[in-house]
Amino acid sequence: MNGIEDNKSQQPPESFENEFEKLYEESFREPQEGELVKGTVVKIANDSVIVDIGYKSEGVVPLKEFMGKDGQATVDVGQEISVLLERWEDELGYVVLSKLKADQLKVWDELIESYNKSTNIEGTIVKRVKGGFHVDIQGVIAFLPNSQIDLKPVREPDSFTGKTFQFRVIKYNRRKNNVIVSRRVILEKERELLRKQTLENIHEGAIVEGVVKNITDYGAFVDLGGVDGLVHLSDLSWGKVSHPSQIVKIGDRIKVKVLKFDSEAVKISLGLKQTKPDPWLTAKERYPVGSKVQGRVVNIADYGAFVEIEEGLEGLIHISEMAWTKIRHPSQKVKVGDHVEVVVLDMDTEAKRLSLGLKQVEPNPWEALASKYPPGSRIKGVVKNITDFGIFVGVDEGIDGLVHISDLSWKKVKHPSELFTRGQEIESVVLNIDKDAYRFSLSTKLLERNPWDKVEERYKPGMIVDGKVTSIADFGAFVEIEDGLEGLVHISELNRGQKKGGKIAVGDHVEVEILNVNSDEKKIGLSIRKKHKPETESAAEGARDEPACESTEEAVASEQTHSQQEGQDDTGGAEPCEGKETEESATVEEAAGQDEVKEDE
Repeated sequence: MNGIEDNKSQQPPESFENEFEKLYEESFREPQEGELVKGTVVKIANDSVIVDIGYKSEGVVPLKEFMGKDGQATVDVGQEISVLLERWEDELGYVVLSKLKADQLKVWDELIESYNKSTNIEGTIVKRVKGGFHVDIQGVIAFLPNSQIDLKPVREPDSFTGKTFQFRVIKYNRRKNNVIVSRRVILEKERELLRKQTLENIHEGAIVEGVVKNITDYGAFVDLGGVDGLVHLSDLSWGKVSHPSQIVKIGDRIKVKVLKFDSEAVKISLGLKQTKPDPWLTAKERYPVGSKVQGRVVNIADYGAFVEIEEGLEGLIHISEMAWTKIRHPSQKVKVGDHVEVVVLDMDTEAKRLSLGLKQVEPNPWEALASKYPPGSRIKGVVKNITDFGIFVGVDEGIDGLVHISDLSWKKVKHPSELFTRGQEIESVVLNIDKDAYRFSLSTKLLERNPWDKVEERYKPGMIVDGKVTSIADFGAFVEIEDGLEGLVHISELNRGQKKGGKIAVGDHVEVEILNVNSDEKKIGLSIRKKHKPETESAAEGARDEPACESTEEAVASEQTHSQQEGQDDTGGAEPCEGKETEESATVEEAAGQDEVKEDE
């Protein structure tokens, strides 16, 4: 009895019996089509893999379902794999299996789990399609809309093709085999978390790192990690900046200083230049006035060129400090990007102004000019330019001299173009050289005879001379009495002459009286005596006043006829012309002389 009881006590409980029963039944149950089964690879043929799934017939899987991206098979004999039972038999009696569909079933389980638990799943963007992208998630192709690829619209969507990211399943339809994923959901979550951490750690004065997110005309926006801050244009550099793109570009990772933080409005003002010492603080010690420094031309304006000595320290070369000679535009000497040597002329650290000189590194040609061309020396040059006030003559290399209009000629000149043309080679006399003001004064009239020399000896008060009216002003008329020598007929003298009917005009030839002569002041006082008539008018009047000129024979015949008729002396007849009479008298005297010679013979 005890043995039997012992045996009863050793029998398994009822629950174990049920489990064994289930296992026994399952061992004889055939798997259904569409179920996952496990099997062992027993053979690898040319285009198929033979798998033993514990059934009377072995199953076959296409070899291409085991091919990797490199084109090599990723299966070995003896390897245990999971496959999907598609069909019990094919035409050869093999069980039709699929490794690819088995994997897809597993992926779908993961996709559904990702959706239910809001977890991430990895996928690769394989193709760009209308409205978005195709994403390969372990063989299952999902759709990624354009709006879900990033936090903001992407400029180059093709650049995402071939890249692997984490995605979140936002919608699926197992029956239609459709899956929609999003990357933006993950980025927003990460950004929000990062934003919270950033705002907890940020404070004024802190040095933080960020990425340039956007650039505008007034500054650059920097992503500090979920929150953006603005670096204003004035806080980008200690030097002058006309646009933020001169200092930073989108995508740059930079360190900035928090200048101001408004936690309520979540506004952050940043500074880039504040992360470096102000170069103007020690500029005077490092670059004293008169020192030579190297720099790079960064900008050119009409009035000069800006040169960067070091980052944040720029100076201006004014156009007047670029060359010892005159230039029209700074581009004649330098261009942007040129490396130049300059001299520090002046510095105002408070106003942050630095004056530089380019010409000071070269010898001053004006220093040697005074000794080379002393006053009174003659030089030759080409007329470079003609203005209303004179002409510029090329004297030395890059140096022009000015002949003022008053020094062109002793005669009155209305415009220099009356005497000279551009490009004409002329000779002139040096008047003065001012090396400090960079002025070279020349004269061409000194090459001519000075009509004012000994003028008091040639013209005495009371002398009557002829002249020509050259101009008339409110105060009188100017009369040229010889080349380059003019006198003034005062308005009072003009009025007196007009009362006598002697109204004059420019170009009239007049007879004037010398009233006074002052050679020091180059003044001659005149008074009009009378106005000469034009030559054509004088000739016509002379022809009207003279008697008709008769020949000697006509005169004699006329005289005889007149004597017979009137019985008077020949004094009442017409007289021959004076010239004709003289010629005729000479002929008569010759004839008389010849008769006397004959009588003597």
